[in-house]
Amino acid sequence: MSKGMVSIIVPVYNAGNWIEDTVLSVKSQTYTDWELILVDDKSTDNSLELMEHLDDKRIKVIAFPQNKGASYARNRGVEEALGRYICFIDADDLWSPDKLEKQLKFTEENDAEFSFTGYEFADASGVGVQKIVRVPATITYRQALKNTTIFTSTVMFDMEKLEKEDIMMPHVPSEDTATWWKVLKKVHKAYGLDEALTLYRRSTNTLSSNKMTAIQRIWNLYRNVEKLNPVYSAYCFVFWAIRALIRRI
Repeated sequence: MSKGMVSIIVPVYNAGNWIEDTVLSVKSQTYTDWELILVDDKSTDNSLELMEHLDDKRIKVIAFPQNKGASYARNRGVEEALGRYICFIDADDLWSPDKLEKQLKFTEENDAEFSFTGYEFADASGVGVQKIVRVPATITYRQALKNTTIFTSTVMFDMEKLEKEDIMMPHVPSEDTATWWKVLKKVHKAYGLDEALTLYRRSTNTLSSNKMTAIQRIWNLYRNVEKLNPVYSAYCFVFWAIRALIRRI
């Protein structure tokens, strides 16, 4: 494990339109002690070709022989990671240049095992739309069940305080949320840096079609992953739905 190094893990599947911009946002970081692990999940576009032409010794490309899913790709990245800290960023998202620098300072000041930041929604071209998601100063497991404000591309883990198994993602829908809950049951709370340091690219065409999928996924997490009873699941769901709606209007 390299003291101070940040391992950044990116699952990649058919992200040829965006992956170069995402990598550039990592290479533009003011904090430079990082490694970038790109795991191609058997893309059928030019993603792998683009990644293989990246000229930076800090970048490692892993190619799956067959498509397995984002959880498998992220877990492979975790296995390969050498840094003290581990972060994730999705293949179409973008970081502000000072994201790592600010979050590392924040994480160290709070002696945090797990931290996350705010973020801003962006359009399909990666331009911010001035819709910023604020995050709480801290969040516990019970609070996180009702508030899925932790976004994958904003998290940071201190691997001197956690084991790699702690952040391995289960192979279920919304595996990232399930992982945050798993970690929170161990560390009791995560620390939120309320600055929008990530651009979350989203398409308006997918928002409405994903609503029912999101509902089904969160309910499955409550009932089949966390094993919550129906009444408590419904209680958490109401809060989740209200906050999810607020984030999107």
